Amino acid sequence: MRIITGKYKGRHFDIPRSFKARPTTDFAKENIFNVLTQYVDFEGAVALDLFSGTGSISLELLSRGCQRVVSVEMDRDHHRFIQECVKKLGASSLSSKGAAADTSSSESHGEIIPIRGDVFRFVKSCKQQFDFIFADPPYALKELATIPDLIFERQLLKPDGIFVFEHGKDNDFHEHPRFVEHRQYGSVNFTLFR
Repeated sequence: MRIITGKYKGRHFDIPRSFKARPTTDFAKENIFNVLTQYVDFEGAVALDLFSGTGSISLELLSRGCQRVVSVEMDRDHHRFIQECVKKLGASSLSSKGAAADTSSSESHGEIIPIRGDVFRFVKSCKQQFDFIFADPPYALKELATIPDLIFERQLLKPDGIFVFEHGKDNDFHEHPRFVEHRQYGSVNFTLFR
């Protein structure tokens, strides 16, 4: 796993072979971030990474200048791996567990808040809004198609924010009222909402 650009550009992290999570490929990640430069200024932004897996997107967001990245992951080993990566970078980390953590209290620049918990419980209890939201649920998740509506119902995205949803080829969100555009890189699909 590699950080593509920014403050930590080129840093590599070895993902344990036992991990079930599949990080977004470097090719897909680089391309979607190139697209995102026309939608969002990451410098000083507050971001939310749902279904963080290995933390690849969270670390990329931190490297690109986000003020705060809230990283929500259920799996204990994946959560620990994200914490270890943050520690290796020397970035600040506020460790939280559970769904109702207050993620808006600290004002320091460039921190990541790894939360171990259920994404759906987190979303339903979260009171904060974000400049940028990324979600990469397991492609076979039965509730996958409901996630965009849940994000907007809970008003987690700031009015000028952007939500990127990674999903498989079987999902199509072109008719969604908040749809902006769709990008596909190999087998990876991204739908952008705002």
